[in-house]
Amino acid sequence: MLESMGALTGSPWIYAVVALSVLLDVFLPVLPSGVLVITAATAAAAGTTSVAAGSAGEVPQVPSLLALILSAATASVLGDLVAYRLAWRGGDRLDRAIARSRRLTTAQERLGAALGRGGGILVVIARFAPAGRSVVSLGAGAAHRKVKEFLPWSALAGVAWAGYSVGLGYFGGQWLGTTWLGTAVSVLALFVAGALAAYLMRRPGATAATPATAPAAASAPKTS
Repeated sequence: MLESMGALTGSPWIYAVVALSVLLDVFLPVLPSGVLVITAATAAAAGTTSVAAGSAGEVPQVPSLLALILSAATASVLGDLVAYRLAWRGGDRLDRAIARSRRLTTAQERLGAALGRGGGILVVIARFAPAGRSVVSLGAGAAHRKVKEFLPWSALAGVAWAGYSVGLGYFGGQWLGTTWLGTAVSVLALFVAGALAAYLMRRPGATAATPATAPAAASAPKTS
């Protein structure tokens, strides 16, 4: 397994594999896209992937940190947009599915309020939470939020997540060595960030009044 991973991280194909994994995990959150990005960045920290060189004596390519960030961030935004457009065109069946899910309904309401105020930081936070990216992208599309409201925050979320993941892998490899221990600690740090993001998303006060409550407050009769 080490030889296979070393051969992959020492090949230009690593960028395509990372991009495909990140693109698809908006629909399949179980894909270990973050782990793959961290592993590739750890290989970059090594300066060379000696496992991939084998007996042929060839020096493999070292993954470029900038290329890793760009491929992961671009794929993240593209995946968000695909989910957003599918939810936009989902019709009544998707609306009923969202209505049956308290998590999706709550996320859709909070996201609508946040984007309406021009403060889509919720999109950035959700990018780090397990399945949060899926919930927010689908919620934005199902709520028919304007793409100009959603896209900039999706781009910021993709760059932040990609930069954080690559940074974890690279600096973890620099400080702890390019071993499975260094990779494991970096992955653990990614999971900790995901748990914190999930906690912030669940906080009732994470956003202001939702669209459902704001009109009700505005239409309440005056007592004086």
